[in-house]
Amino acid sequence: MDLSLTESRARLSGKDKRAIAGAVAGTVFEWYDFVLYGSLADVIAANFFTGIEPGTAFIFALMTFSVGFVVRPLGAVIFGRLGDMIGRKKTFMTTVMLMGLATCAVALTPGYATIGVAAPIILVLSRILQGFAVGGEFGGAATYVAEHSPQNRRGRNTSLIQATASTGLLGALIITIATRILTGPDFAVWGWRIPFSISIILLIVSLALRRKMDESPAFERARAAGVLSKSPVRDSLRGKNLAKVMVALFGICGGMTVVWYVVVIYPLFFLTRVLKVDANVSNLLVAIAMLAAIPMLYGCGALSDRFGRKPVLLIGYLLAAVTIFPAFRAITHYANPALEQAQTKNPAVVHADLRACAFMFDPAGVRNFSNPCDIAKKTLSAASVNYSVVGGGSGEPVTVTIGDDVIRGFDATSLDAAGLKAKAGDFSQALSAALVKAGYPPKAAPDQFHFGAVLLLMLFLVFVMSLTYAPIAAILVEMFPTELRYTSMSIPFHVASGWIGGLLPALSFAIAAAQGNIYAGLWYPMFWVGLALVVTAFAYRESRAVNIFRS
Repeated sequence: MDLSLTESRARLSGKDKRAIAGAVAGTVFEWYDFVLYGSLADVIAANFFTGIEPGTAFIFALMTFSVGFVVRPLGAVIFGRLGDMIGRKKTFMTTVMLMGLATCAVALTPGYATIGVAAPIILVLSRILQGFAVGGEFGGAATYVAEHSPQNRRGRNTSLIQATASTGLLGALIITIATRILTGPDFAVWGWRIPFSISIILLIVSLALRRKMDESPAFERARAAGVLSKSPVRDSLRGKNLAKVMVALFGICGGMTVVWYVVVIYPLFFLTRVLKVDANVSNLLVAIAMLAAIPMLYGCGALSDRFGRKPVLLIGYLLAAVTIFPAFRAITHYANPALEQAQTKNPAVVHADLRACAFMFDPAGVRNFSNPCDIAKKTLSAASVNYSVVGGGSGEPVTVTIGDDVIRGFDATSLDAAGLKAKAGDFSQALSAALVKAGYPPKAAPDQFHFGAVLLLMLFLVFVMSLTYAPIAAILVEMFPTELRYTSMSIPFHVASGWIGGLLPALSFAIAAAQGNIYAGLWYPMFWVGLALVVTAFAYRESRAVNIFRS
């Protein structure tokens, strides 16, 4: 059934422009709230996971960050169903309210030192609510904008929704940097709460904008024609529609989401945690990159209107596949050359009986490593040092060689908590001294940091991300009919973003720790990019000319 009035119109009306502006503004607010946690993960770890070893506390903070992503598919299912049954507007009015309340809860929750274990519990629950809300936001906003856009501008208009994530992150970084500067040493104590508290103002503005919006014209026509689905979730996951959902998940969204996280979220952790770059400098770099992402995303959306969605997406995947590893190695070269040189001249080597060494994969940070080999590897990983393991004879003591120094390991199997803490402290101190002697810098030296080169590398990565991310909303809208669109596009997008991409920071750092190489975690996104490249090339049909008003 053709529900279109004028799919071929070439210009936006003033009403359409206001509708798109309202959808975009509300989505920017949701992304500001959602990514703010990631930019403050180090401070949150110190306030809500007190008493835990710093490296483990940081992994816990990353896992809490990931919890919000894990629940996104649930939000996609529930709000997608509502959006296809009761309308787009009512549904994402609800999502923006939930997001604002959850973020305000983080701002007001006392730390671990004040209320104990209740602090991380409230933090996790708030993060779950955030993930639930954002799971219902994207599908509604993208559908709403696309259904207010003419066919020849659908790519660039929906790219504005894609740009909201970068805009939200940019806002979060700017406010975080300003707050760090203004509060100084107090930032780690109470200043970090200010960026979360600002959400109260943004919530009021977003609600006011969305209250003035009209319902999507495509949904209104579908409702008037009596073609709305009574069970959008069931209908989305059967027959030909299920096949499209699978293509969207493994071809369109799986690759897109890991490229987005590797470019937008991962560099901040990599710069501060691995390369030891000053947090303010790292935030500034990411903020400039996100500012540049806004016009790049719009431009790549326009390219998809001109040349098609598929070629733009495939070029992005190809570039990602061949440049991710070289780009991050180059970032190390220009951000912390002393670290790169030390790893080359004085590599760390663990000498141990390989049969006694466990596989160090520990994304949740809950495994208890007590034998000397594992303790040595864990300590080196926490210091962001590449290492190799060389097999020794059975019964020989575990040692770590760094340059001319040899540090003997210790066995924690029979130690109590106090004894373990003392031994671990002595071992870590000995390793630190050997690393400094071998030229490993405790922090990235400002006089050796090449700001311009690192920025250019990040801008290149942002361009690659824009090619893969800009056409996604238009593609997903065009793949599914009006009566199933909100649900059908939300499920693959949020399964990919929530489960495949959302776990990327914790999994990547855990893989790097397990392999003893700071770049090893990049193999995780590389796998998904390769799969997406194949599926998109052979299973996705170009959709630029599709009439999205047809049911």
